[in-house]
Amino acid sequence: MSIMTIVTIFGLVLGCGVLAADKRAMTQEDVWLMKRVGEPVVSPDGKHTIFSVTEPDYDPAKTVSDLWIVSTDGSAPARRLTATRGGESGAVFSPDATRIAFSAKREGDADAQIYVLSLQGGEAERVTSISAGARGPQWRPDGKAILFESNAYPGAMDEEANKKTASERKERKYNARVYDTFPIRFWNAWLDDTSSHIFIQELTAESKPRDILAGTRLAAIPGFSGLFQGSAEQNLQPIWAADGKSIVFAAITNRDQTMSANVESHLYRVDAAGGEPVRLTPAGSSYSDPRFSPDGKTLYALASRSPAAGRLYSLSRLVRVESPNKVVELTGSWDRSVSSYKSSSNGSTLYVEAEDDGFDKFFTLPAQGGVPKELAKGYNNPNPIAKGLVARYGTAALPPQIILLDANGVNPKMLTNFDAARLAQIDTRPSEHFWFTAKNGKKIHNLMTYPPHFDPSKKYPLLIFPHGGPNNMSKDAFSTRWNNQLLVSRGYVLLQTNYTGSTGFGEKFADDVERDVLRGPANEILEAIEVALKKYPFIDSTRQAAAGASYGGYLMNWFNGHTNQFRCLVNHAGAVNNESQYGTNDGGLDRELRMGGPVWEKGGQWSDQSPMRYSGSFKTPTLITQGELDFRVPMSESMTTFKILQRRKVPTRLVLFPEEGHWILKGENNRKHMEEILGWLQKYLEP
Repeated sequence: MSIMTIVTIFGLVLGCGVLAADKRAMTQEDVWLMKRVGEPVVSPDGKHTIFSVTEPDYDPAKTVSDLWIVSTDGSAPARRLTATRGGESGAVFSPDATRIAFSAKREGDADAQIYVLSLQGGEAERVTSISAGARGPQWRPDGKAILFESNAYPGAMDEEANKKTASERKERKYNARVYDTFPIRFWNAWLDDTSSHIFIQELTAESKPRDILAGTRLAAIPGFSGLFQGSAEQNLQPIWAADGKSIVFAAITNRDQTMSANVESHLYRVDAAGGEPVRLTPAGSSYSDPRFSPDGKTLYALASRSPAAGRLYSLSRLVRVESPNKVVELTGSWDRSVSSYKSSSNGSTLYVEAEDDGFDKFFTLPAQGGVPKELAKGYNNPNPIAKGLVARYGTAALPPQIILLDANGVNPKMLTNFDAARLAQIDTRPSEHFWFTAKNGKKIHNLMTYPPHFDPSKKYPLLIFPHGGPNNMSKDAFSTRWNNQLLVSRGYVLLQTNYTGSTGFGEKFADDVERDVLRGPANEILEAIEVALKKYPFIDSTRQAAAGASYGGYLMNWFNGHTNQFRCLVNHAGAVNNESQYGTNDGGLDRELRMGGPVWEKGGQWSDQSPMRYSGSFKTPTLITQGELDFRVPMSESMTTFKILQRRKVPTRLVLFPEEGHWILKGENNRKHMEEILGWLQKYLEP
């Protein structure tokens, strides 16, 4: 995507704008209250797109989330399909494009259920009433039944058995969690002994949902599980075969071996009428996101190789599943990780999305495989239609919008333009990309974001913000948690470095962090600052600060023990002690592989690259923030950092959020979080 394309999109978003001198800085209220547009879902005939729109409010009871629809030719503005406070998720079109199914919790529902809404008008009809709730609807190809997922207790053969077990547990007089195997919690939630099952609901009167995994040997395996997402919810990713007679899904069978073996997910096929699932994929990789070609004859999936020979990170490759235990890599020679993919209507071309050199990009790939060809950058969620591609586009200054591109990936046409009036009032400019060669010989990508009313003749403090992960990528993208434009709103220049470990720069580049977990990336970031100071004379070298979250917070603790060049640090959910982090977080064997051996051996990086070993040099004033329900980087890490800094009489402030996990997601908490961060930076970066 060219600079002119970016300018064109911004012009479409802003319309007839406010004069630059009259524009203002981004505020937290702007970031939080702007509408949030979900992923586009295109109808089978390619004529319409549905998507969710959340209209946030600081009062959760006043937040509204609904489904909207828009014609893909842009002939009419988007219109609202639903009007409820509770949001809808997993919306999908029926095969004939006349109805949609989605999961929602509406009046009278104890948990979310599956609803069907006719696009001809009328109210949505609830089609499930299952005690554990229903999610992820998928239409059978004949449109007469829907599959969905719900959790089931061990040994439960039907809904009545699930209800009975749930009732018994609710009535027991003690309150205890009991575990025989690890893991016991994930991200922000404790795990229980339920697992995700696949149910089929015929769309006829008086029909009952049927659990097609109940009683199978597969579901009875102690380690059986769906794939975990960003919470404890499991996802089997089930899809129908073209004839509607079988279902393909992804599952884990050795979750209970998390501390002793590679935990792999595999694809299975099960007869829709019932029976024992058959595994389709070979050992050595994890498989996810199964999809059939339009003619139903080819099964695709994403595959990530399991850690082996000291390698922990793996690209996600697009594969073709040809027969049980035989797969063919379609992007095996491509040094990028496929994040999503779709097939053209005739099945000849695959459209893949991947991170690449600081951007989300679309690529085209022949169905038989090869090296993908770049089509467009700056977009995500590609959906091919006859007229081109429907996708989302957004930047750090622009919440994602639905956009139509032509078949060549150019000539953008906005299908949605929410909050244009608000955006026109805000002074923003596109982020600048630059590269340098580090002392270790690696080429390092960076992003620069400028403050409102930027004047290159003036001097500005420098704020660095390395991303979390470490396998992640800094890019010009909108965030309600760490928005680039908000971070520079009080007059700072923001530098984000894609250090070793970042994704989108090749498999080796991402994997190299596993043998140098902190020292190497930290040195690259410090080198990036040196380069930026020489390249940009408007940066005030005497006023520098650093902020980071998760792995970025881990880096903040490392910086505190190794450099005094920052006036202050902001550390959100950052680990400080490798050994205690290992003992209390939700991770498994991967931590051992990263550190170079078991924790009791204390070799490798356990001690050498643990920030706590260098805490005798901590001198930099630090703001520490943390969600108390965070199980990825538990609160004990932030408490340890706080105690060390207090012991060393370093100015420190600890801000805890009792109701938050790894991310600060509630409106008022988010506002307080950003007030604390911006206030701390201002306190130390003032001249």
